[in-house]
Order: sequence, then structure tokens, then C-alpha cells
Amino acid sequence: MYLQDQNKIWVATGEQRVYIEPAMANRHGLIAGATGTGKTVTLKVVAESFSDMGVPVFIADIKGDVSGMCVPGAENKHIHRSIDTMGIENFTYTGYPVRFFDVYGEKGLPVRTTISDMGPELLARLLNLNDTQSGVLRIIFRIADDRELLLLDLKDLRSMVQHVGDHASEYKLRYGNVSTTSIGAIQRALLTLEDEGGDLFFGEPALDIADWIDWDEDGRGMMNILECQTLFQHPLLYSTFLLWMLTELYELLPEAGDLDKPKAAFFFDEAHLLFHDAPKALLEKVEQVVRLIRSKGVSVWFISQNPSDLPETVLGQIGNRIQHALRAYTPNEQRAVRYAAKSFRQNPSFDTERTLQELGVGEALVSVLDPKGIPTVVERAGILPPRSSMNAVEDDVLARVTKGSSLYSKYQKVLDRESAYELLTQQQEEEEKERAKEEKEKAKLAAKKEKEKAKKSTSRKKSTLQKTVDSTVSSIGREFGRQLVRGLFGTLLR
Repeated sequence: MYLQDQNKIWVATGEQRVYIEPAMANRHGLIAGATGTGKTVTLKVVAESFSDMGVPVFIADIKGDVSGMCVPGAENKHIHRSIDTMGIENFTYTGYPVRFFDVYGEKGLPVRTTISDMGPELLARLLNLNDTQSGVLRIIFRIADDRELLLLDLKDLRSMVQHVGDHASEYKLRYGNVSTTSIGAIQRALLTLEDEGGDLFFGEPALDIADWIDWDEDGRGMMNILECQTLFQHPLLYSTFLLWMLTELYELLPEAGDLDKPKAAFFFDEAHLLFHDAPKALLEKVEQVVRLIRSKGVSVWFISQNPSDLPETVLGQIGNRIQHALRAYTPNEQRAVRYAAKSFRQNPSFDTERTLQELGVGEALVSVLDPKGIPTVVERAGILPPRSSMNAVEDDVLARVTKGSSLYSKYQKVLDRESAYELLTQQQEEEEKERAKEEKEKAKLAAKKEKEKAKKSTSRKKSTLQKTVDSTVSSIGREFGRQLVRGLFGTLLR
């Protein structure tokens, strides 16, 4: 729809039309602004444009208001006014090819990954482990790898943690010290993760990111929407999942060099959660992935309230910026406005800092990269209206779209194949049988010894008793004999 003027993406109109160069889209983008200023509409317009030109899209839907992209929009006065004032020709409402995903499997296809795929680094962050505990977790993964024990779900990891804790002395020399305290801390953290839905998130069939790189029969890029309303209530799980997904995507795609358009576009709402409280080593890894993933042809868009929510090393990789209004009622907010204003290439026609506080809903300050990769002068512009529905769809529509997906049969049913839990349980049962057998043999041997001891003791007792009895009888006999003699004599005397 908005591919105009030699396939540029038309996203906004001010004094002039503002386009995003498809070849520069993998320099990433930022959509920022205060609550209620129009960030979600902007996200939809940009995502629709990517889909129209055949670029698959992923969207993390925090508020549940992106699901309407699967059905056509409806006429209203605001959209009608935008169509007229912006000179949009042949505007038509349309739905887009959408697949819904949900970690909890309630409002979309289940999203799962395995413990092994997540790896010890991201998992340690998810479990909020300290350095010592993280080191023990790495040892546990290493032992599992060396023993070819698959870690697929939480019960696999719990079994592995328990096994390493029970056999710590056996592994100490080769892998290092494993303290009981660290094992206990990991076990407690796993219980907390299970309560947050980790038992649903970890398992098989694991999500294949390649399934998101897909198109409909008309060549439009598939829109993969992750329903995050429940997941967002567990921010650590949410952010860890997104970090894992970016890493998987980076490892999946080959180097692409300069492309005419991206291979895929990813939109992350509440982007600050990706970086909040992240350890330095992990933060460096995230920044590295964001920096290098553009060479794989991936366009990453962050949606947040303020540019300062993102690390400067990440902001430095962003070439396309759409900044909605910011409010400045406190000193901190005023500093945030100045920070945002300075991130633009200034336009002599207006004061960027002041204009940033005067923007209406649906307006934004926009700066993109020109064909040579140079940031354009910032423009004050109105964002184009989306063609799909502005509202969330009803649950029955969402369920129908989900069940109609070609991926439904692949991901809907849980697969529980033999892995660490089953093998370690079998090993434990065999060890217990062996111990029981040994205990039985020991008990049998002990009983035999006790019997022989008792027999010898009885024999000794009998011999002693017999001597005592014989002696006593003899003594009694003698005594009785004496008594009888004395009696007889007495009788005789009498």
C-alpha cells in the first residue's frame, strides 16, 4: 500500500513525505514516546509496510491491541481525515497474514524451547543466580553434555541438579567444587521458575525460528504475533525469551551483506526490559547481537517510552527514529526530553526540544537514513493510518486463526521423549536395586554371622550351664545326702 516512489516505505507526512529506505531498514529503528501518543499505530504502519513488500514480521504484543492486524480496519473520522490531509490515494482496508503465538498456549500456538537450547548463561539470568551459582550451573550443563544427557524440560534440569549434588565428590576432581549451598539455591530458583510458567515454556517441540520466515500466497510477509499480556507480568521470563530469540535468529541466518530489503523485521515492545538489571557480560552479548544481526539482513525495532531506556551502545546502532511526544513535568523528565532532542539531526525550521513536548497524538519527529546511510534532518510529521483493524480481535477469532495455521499440528501437542530425567531416574532405580541387593546380602551375611555367633554362644552357655547344673546337682546330691544322713542319724538318735 505505502510502497511509493521506487519502492520506498512511506510512513509519515509533514512538510514533505517521509520514507524509509528498504535497503537501510536493517540499520534498526526506534519508536518512542509517552503513553497514549500513538506508538502502537506507528508500529502497525511500519509492520504492515514490511509485510506488503514481502518481509516476514515478528511483534511482541504487550497490550493485546496488535491482534486486530489479522482483520481489515474500519472507517472512522480520524482515519478519513488523515487520508484527505496526507493525499493518500487508493486507500483500502485489509487484514494481514497472521500467526499467533503464546508461551502459555492460551492465545496462540505454544512457544517452547529446550533447556539445552537456552544454555547456562541465559538460564542463570532467568534464575537470578549469583556468579558462584552460575558457575555451578555451567558445570551441571557440562556434565550433562559429557554424559550425553538431553536437558529438554524443567524436570530434566531438576534431576540433573539433584544428580550432580548427590555425586559432587565424584565430579569434583574433573569439573571443580560443587557446593551444597549452590545446589540448594538452584533448586529453589527452579521452583520459582516453574511457578511462573517455566514448565510450559521449556519442552518440545521447540520453536523453530525458521518457521517465522514465511509468506502467504500473495507474497506478503507473514506476521508472527507473540501474545505477551500474561508473559509481560513475568518480566524476567519475557526479556530472557526475547534475548534467546535474537541469539537463535543470529545463529540461524547466514551473512547477507547489503540487501535491497531486510529478510525479517522484529518489533520489541517495552524494550527497556531487554536491558533492565542484565549482568554486564550478558548485556555485552545482547549489544553484540544487535550490532551484528543487521549483517544477517534483520531489522530490529525497539518500542519504548524514552530513548534513554536503551543503552547508548544500542542506540548507536539505530538509524531510523520515530519519536512521539514526551512530557516534561519533573526535572528527570526534562532531562529525558533534552536527551531525546539531541539524538536528532536538527531542523532549522523549529526548536526540536520544544516541539517534542507540543506534538499531538499521531504526530512524531522522524529521522531516517537516506540512500547513502546519512541521517536525514528531523521532520515533524503525521503518521499514516494503518489498513488493518485498530482494535483487538475477539477470542473466538483468535482461536480460529490459530487452529487454521499450517503450524498448528506441529506445535500444539507436547512431546516428551527420553531425556535426562528418564535416564537418571532409571539409573537411580538401578542404583537403588543394587544398594538393596547389597543391603540384603549384608543383612543375610550379618544374620548368618549372628546365627553362628548365637550358636557358639549357646554352645558355650550350654557347656557352662551343664557344668553348673552338674555341679549344682552334685552339690545338691551331696547336700541332700548329708541332710538325709543327718536325718537318719537324728531319727536313729531319737
